[in-house]
Amino acid sequence: MAKVERSAYTIKYDEKLGEVKISDEVVAIIAGLAAMEVDGVSSMAGNATRELIGKLGVKDLSKGVKIDILEGIVSVALTLNLKYGYTISDIAVKVQEKVKTSIENMTGMQVADVSVRIAGVDVPEEA
Repeated sequence: MAKVERSAYTIKYDEKLGEVKISDEVVAIIAGLAAMEVDGVSSMAGNATRELIGKLGVKDLSKGVKIDILEGIVSVALTLNLKYGYTISDIAVKVQEKVKTSIENMTGMQVADVSVRIAGVDVPEEA
């Protein structure tokens, strides 16, 4: 199995106390969790649904999330499946706002952009 190279970024440095670093995978998990909180989002690409989050573990929420960090500025690309019956543009805007706010509040890093790609729509089975 190939080893995934992870990057860590310094988000705070103090001469007396030391430094605080954050992994790009942690930023991806924050983005995935924030996206899943938006009503109308069914799952991340890779099928990490709300029901499976507890069973699979939090690390699977980084599937469908691509993070690029350059000089403390974050770019996020998400691939999502939406629930049928929701307006795609409305859900996409809510996801962008939620992800941007969550990353900035939790890490202190600036988010330049959040790109949302809709991979599919989950249609409920008829009764």
